[in-house]
Formats: sequence, C-alpha cells, structure tokens
Amino acid sequence: MKDTDWNDYSLETQAIRAGHRRTGEAEHSIPIFMTSSYVFDSAEEASLKFTGQIPGNIYSRFTNPTVNAFQERLAWMENGERCLAFASGMAAIMAVGMGLLKSGDHVVVSRGVFGNTVLMFQNYFAKFGVESDFVALTDLAAWEAAIKPNTRFLFLETPSNPLTEIADIQALADLAHRHDCLLIVDNCFCTPALQKPLDLGADIIVHSATKYIDGHGRCVGGAVVASDEIIEKAIYPYLRTGGATMSPFNAWAFLSGLETLALRMEKHCANALDLARWLERQPGVERVHYPGLVSHPQHELAKRQQTGFGGIVSFELKGGKEPAWNLIDSTRMISITANLGDVKSTITHPATTTHGRLTPEARDAAGIKDGLVRISVGLENIEDIKKDLSAVNAFV
Repeated sequence: MKDTDWNDYSLETQAIRAGHRRTGEAEHSIPIFMTSSYVFDSAEEASLKFTGQIPGNIYSRFTNPTVNAFQERLAWMENGERCLAFASGMAAIMAVGMGLLKSGDHVVVSRGVFGNTVLMFQNYFAKFGVESDFVALTDLAAWEAAIKPNTRFLFLETPSNPLTEIADIQALADLAHRHDCLLIVDNCFCTPALQKPLDLGADIIVHSATKYIDGHGRCVGGAVVASDEIIEKAIYPYLRTGGATMSPFNAWAFLSGLETLALRMEKHCANALDLARWLERQPGVERVHYPGLVSHPQHELAKRQQTGFGGIVSFELKGGKEPAWNLIDSTRMISITANLGDVKSTITHPATTTHGRLTPEARDAAGIKDGLVRISVGLENIEDIKKDLSAVNAFV
C-alpha cells in the first residue's frame, strides 16, 4: 500500500485509500496522531531532521502523520504534485498571498469571490503594499486589460459565490501564462469530484475544506494544491513559520469526508438541479442562478469544464430584502446559516451576511442584490426541501 501509484485508480478509490501509511499496529482506519512533538533516537537525528537532510516528523505545527495523509489524498484527487493543509480556507488564501507576494506586487481578482476574500486583498494585503484590481469573472478582455508588468497572479472562484458564474479556466490560464503570471482557482464549490483546475492549466488550487470536503458541518480547515516547487519554495516556509496549522482531529474528519465526497456531490447536484428548475417556475422569482439551467449564461462552458453543476442555487425574489427575509424566516427544516456544503440544506441572505461587510458599491458591482437568496442544497428528500420553501406565499 505504501508504494501504490494512485494514478492507476479512479478518484473514488483515491478518496478512500490514498495517503494511508499503516503503522506497526496494522490499523485499517487512519489513526489520529494527537501529539505536538516527536522523539528522536539521537541528537544527530534531531539535527538532520530539523535541517531537512533526512525526512521525518519534527513538530505538529508543520509535520503530522494524520495531516500528511489528508494532504496526500487531496493532492492525488486534484492531480496535483503536493498539498498543504491549513486551519481554514481563509488561512490557505493568506498563505498563498504571504508566500508569493511582496511589496509593489499587483494581483487581479474576480469580483465574484467570497466577501472575506475581497476584504483580505483590499484591507490586509494592501497594508503590505500589494495592489489589487477586481474584474468581472467572465470578461476575458477585462482580465487582460487589468494585468500590469508587476502582476503576480490572477485569483478567482468558479463557480462564483453566490451567483454561480463560471470562468473559462483554460482561457484564463493561457492568458496568465502569456503574461508570466500564475492562475489560482478556488475549487471549493466543485471539489475534485466535479472539476480539476490543474488539468485545465491552473497553477494553484485553494480549498475551504470546511465545505464539501468535510460535508457534515463539523470542522474548519483549508488546503493549497500546487506543484512541489511552488509549495516547497513559497507556501511551506510560510506554514512552518506562520503556524496556521490544521489540527490532526480536523484532518481525520476531512479524510472521512473525502471517502464519501463523490457520492455526496452526485446527490447534491441532482437535488440542486431539480430545485433550480422548480424555482424557475415560481412567479415571485425574478431570476435563478444555477449552471445546470439552460438559461444560465455559461451553461455550455460548465458542461465542458465540470462533470456536475454543483449544489449551490441562488435566486432573486421580486421586491428585494423584505420578501427574501420573509422566505428565509418561514423555513422550518432548512438551516439559516451562511455555511455551505453540508448534507443539511442551508439558506442565507448574501447581502446582509457573507457579503454584508462590503460597501454597497462593491456589492452592486458583484451583482449581490437585496432580493438574492442562496441555498446550499443538501441531501434531504428534494420534495421536503421544496415544501419547506413553500411554507409562506413568498413566491407570489
């Protein structure tokens, strides 16, 4: 098992088997190594490991067998050379920025990224002299126009949050590489079960493992997948020093989540498509955002780029905030929470939650309207989800 080439196996098998190196106890399930440090046989061995001359565990801030297993498994699933795990998805993005950027650098970011990601670039990287420009996700000409001689990378989410816009990853990768930039893709919504950005030309993938990778709303974590060179030279040194570390317990939970990821994503997609089609027929709904709908402007691109359309459905209610809040408050089964990717369906009002810290101008530029509602469609019976949304006459 230790020397298995998991490229010979499908994603479903990788998700269950890859990364586990059995100990002398011959365990069948991956153990949780709850230890802060490791013991060396001699002072010489300690010295050699600390200086990287021989491999081995040193300190669980940056080396832990359970975390290593999660990192290896996710790297296999994303067709990446190496993965590093972090305490959260935002910590993963911070690590990419801190590892790759310096004062005077410039980045181009999609307007459709998560609200806190916008704030990280605008409010925090800016403190260190990094300039950010934000462009429409689907406007290739705008991306190119925004690139400068000091642009270091392009950063995007696809599908976007919460409007589910789809970026052409291959086209943006080609554009980035023509200008000697990197392309970074947040693959949180699709996961490797539905989309593999590295295969389409991206250089780095970031994840919030909190979402679909866990799948059960239990733990917070993040990950970065890239080439061994990028990880070793830029990202790993920051993790070792900065300490935004994933805990062994959370890594163990995420390993468990990966085992059922493909099956869960299949059901999330089926339920979401059914719900999106139903929502399109409701008279009080002005617009439905879901890549699986023929009405979605990037439907054909999503069909080529993804193997499924995902579990996020957003829709705009006529009348703005009041009917949106009324609908959310009327639900009895769906959870009112801004988290997503759970087996349980969740509902939120992006303009006052996930994107509430943005300025009204920034929300307007990102297309976040007051009547917008986002549902992370779970694995409940789809008719029960529809019934819960029909508790009040919000759609009339």
